[in-house]
Amino acid sequence: MSSSPVSPGPLFACGQLLATPAALDLLHQRGLSPLSLLARHLRGDWGDLGADDAHANDQALRSSCRLLSRYDLPGGGTVWLITEADRSVTTVLRPEDY
Repeated sequence: MSSSPVSPGPLFACGQLLATPAALDLLHQRGLSPLSLLARHLRGDWGDLGADDAHANDQALRSSCRLLSRYDLPGGGTVWLITEADRSVTTVLRPEDY
C-alpha cells in the first residue's frame, strides 16, 4: 500500500471516465461503486500498489505521466484505475482486461 500522504481533495483531473463491463460486474458483485474507487485514486490513494509503483505515481503527478491505482477487493478480485498521461481518460478495469 502507498505510504504517500493522501490529499483531502483531487490532485488531478480524471478526464472522461470509462469502465470495462467485467470491472463493473465485479464491483457490483462486491457491492462497491466505481466512484468510491475513483475518489481514492484522485486523492492519491493508490490502493494496493507496492512502494516502487506508488513512488512512480507520485513522480507521475509532477511529470504528467500515466497513473495507476490497484485495489484488491474484499471477497476477491482486483480492479485497476488508469489515468492517461494527458489526463483525458481514466479507465476502471480488471487486470485481465488490459
